[in-house]
Amino acid sequence: MAVLYMSETSSTHALPMRYADFPTLVEALDYAAQGSTGMNFYDRRNQLLAALEYRMLRRRAIMGARRLLSLNLSKGDRVALIAETSVGFVEAFFACQYAGLVAVPLAIPMGVGQLASYSDKLQGLLRSCKPAAIIISDEWLPLLSSANDDAPPTHILSHADLNALPEMDVELQPPSPDDIAYLQYTSGSTRFPRGVIITQRSVMANLQAISHDGIKLRAGDRCVSWLPFYHDMGLVGFVLTPMATQLSVDYLRTQDFAMRPMQWLKLISKNRGTVSVAPPFGYELCLRRSNDKELAELNLSSWRVAGVGAEPIPAELLSQFGEHFSKIHFNSKAFMSCYGLAENTLAVSFFQEASGSRVNEVDRDILEYEGKAVAPTKNTRAIATFVNCGKALPNHRIEIRSDTGTPLLEREVGRIYISGPSLMSGYFRDVASQQQIQATGWMDTGDLGYVLDGNLYVTGRKKDLIIIRGRNIWPQDIEYVAESEPEIRSGDAIAFVTTQEHDEGAKIILQIQCRVNSQERREQIVHSLTARIQSEFGIAVDIELLPPHSIPRTSSGKPARAEAKKRYLSALIGPQIQLGYAQ
Repeated sequence: MAVLYMSETSSTHALPMRYADFPTLVEALDYAAQGSTGMNFYDRRNQLLAALEYRMLRRRAIMGARRLLSLNLSKGDRVALIAETSVGFVEAFFACQYAGLVAVPLAIPMGVGQLASYSDKLQGLLRSCKPAAIIISDEWLPLLSSANDDAPPTHILSHADLNALPEMDVELQPPSPDDIAYLQYTSGSTRFPRGVIITQRSVMANLQAISHDGIKLRAGDRCVSWLPFYHDMGLVGFVLTPMATQLSVDYLRTQDFAMRPMQWLKLISKNRGTVSVAPPFGYELCLRRSNDKELAELNLSSWRVAGVGAEPIPAELLSQFGEHFSKIHFNSKAFMSCYGLAENTLAVSFFQEASGSRVNEVDRDILEYEGKAVAPTKNTRAIATFVNCGKALPNHRIEIRSDTGTPLLEREVGRIYISGPSLMSGYFRDVASQQQIQATGWMDTGDLGYVLDGNLYVTGRKKDLIIIRGRNIWPQDIEYVAESEPEIRSGDAIAFVTTQEHDEGAKIILQIQCRVNSQERREQIVHSLTARIQSEFGIAVDIELLPPHSIPRTSSGKPARAEAKKRYLSALIGPQIQLGYAQ
């Protein structure tokens, strides 16, 4: 096995910088390999585990491609890659690119408590993509065995097994722009994850737009990330984008970040990182876990792009983070909100400072009753605030449409439709989605939002919307009230609406992960929140206090409201079946 460099790769951009203007990922890596930049992998103490220059990655990927082809795999065969934050995953991913195989990054479990559900999910993913081979580390092999009883693929390989294969003496055929580069499984926030088909052309279009027009990368930038490699923001944003722009990137494992979130900021400070992106909960974790002693050792003045996206962005969180970390030279102007999804490879839009205000305040009553984002007046009772996610990237388009598909005017809330060169070819083994995109060139994202002065404001997901007595209420508004209680952490509340057969009508459920043991205090929390929500929204909610780790989440950490509702209804149906009431 090749020896990896044990000192960080250089931030110096020895090559003329190119903004991902290549036909394929293979040609992008061929170019990056001529420089001295690359990838750096760190442990939970921010000690360097391995450094992989792009020149070494290219060499190892070509060797891996020839080894995979020795298994008699054919062009277009799928290879499932259990996507750890590791050198092994990156080498195997690019080996697939050189071999003409379709890489399929799959999630790893994030905690011991998830092992049983992970095995079931992995089994479903493998049934979906039907890989000809699976590449996995020794650590996860037992889980794979239990998840793969139905139809095992021909080859199950550890990274050591792959490296031990003979190299097939064959001239590698470079992929064409229309070849499938990889399948990106969605996080599954509203249904079982589906495989998004991403071609070489689509991914390169998105990488070019992200690097040149979105983040506006510069020679000498240094990227830092803890995002999982199986998520589009982690894979496209911080594996493929740095490589395609010849930049060095530093990685923490997602599990290590979750245990010690301040290690993220420490790594930015240590290596003078300039570009890093996270969902809102990443920033919130750092806010909650920081202390004065740690802050005294840090300097975030180098951090010029602090991207935030992947879920609705709380405006107050950005303000709190900016104020708290300004004492160690974080500049709030670094915040760059964005909107994207796996179905568009990754990015759709980025906020730019010159494009308008960072937030938009609207009259919440008009929003809920009329579906319009109207500016507040002196008579406004309540205000909703949404973060500016910017204009569509060049050659990409955003339209807000009604439920019937009619384009809406500015400030009218509707479904977010997207179009452009980064759009997926469709979902894997879903002919209808492929035909629809081919015929129209547009896709309904399932998200809701409005446009103002050409800028996108995302209000939530269509399927999460609470519709009750003629009002549209966003669940995150109710959750935010719950999370303002001192003992309730951000992300510990989830709200959804359900209609049951014997109910008068819709019923709003608010579930809260509560770590408070005192029964008296628990009753106080329920009483306080019931009154506050009634006062704030004029609605009644049923509040359930649950143990920690009870709220279901997607693989990317988003609250899975559809799954929470499903579990809630299942718990109700169980007793009914026992009593003979269920039909």
